Amino acid sequence: MQTREQELKAVQMLGLKLPTDPRWVNLAEMDLQEILTDHAYCEQKAATSCISLIQQFPDKTELVEELAPIVTEEWGHFRMVLRELKKRGLALGRQRKDEYVAQLAQLERKGSGPDLRFLDKLLICALIEARSCERFRLLSLHIADEELRQFYHDLMISEAGHYTNFIKLAKDYLPEAQVKQRLEELLEAEAEIIARLEVRDDRMH
Repeated sequence: MQTREQELKAVQMLGLKLPTDPRWVNLAEMDLQEILTDHAYCEQKAATSCISLIQQFPDKTELVEELAPIVTEEWGHFRMVLRELKKRGLALGRQRKDEYVAQLAQLERKGSGPDLRFLDKLLICALIEARSCERFRLLSLHIADEELRQFYHDLMISEAGHYTNFIKLAKDYLPEAQVKQRLEELLEAEAEIIARLEVRDDRMH
């Protein structure tokens, strides 16, 4: 089990350039069905993204071995969120477009060589995990529901681990200096996306 100091260090290492608007937690807890529904689909899409990477790069053995257990874990998180909905007598709502992820996906250098596209795919996944970790931390500290505070505390640690998994994979396959430079560029772009997006009570991102 990680100590509190280790947990905080895991959050600080994410490198996000812009913190979440402090109003977000208050807005999110106004309608738990909406935020839990969006969270459930975020976990489902995280599992799907890992499956997609495995399908696209089956020859990258380390990637396959690293992501396969994350698929299981993310799907497990989806089921955990469903349980939180059920405990509160709430139903899973309909999935809606994730504008945050859609805008991040546009940052992928699709006209470039395969190595650059591969790097961007990994780092965009890392950024999604980083922002999720940051939001989970906010919920774990400030949401009124005590059970959900503990729930999001545990998930925060998991998301931080997934972030480091994606960064590690990028450095395993590409030069570290190249990874660091592109990550810095994407972190700056991610902050601009966060600044542009409306603060919503029904979105995890």
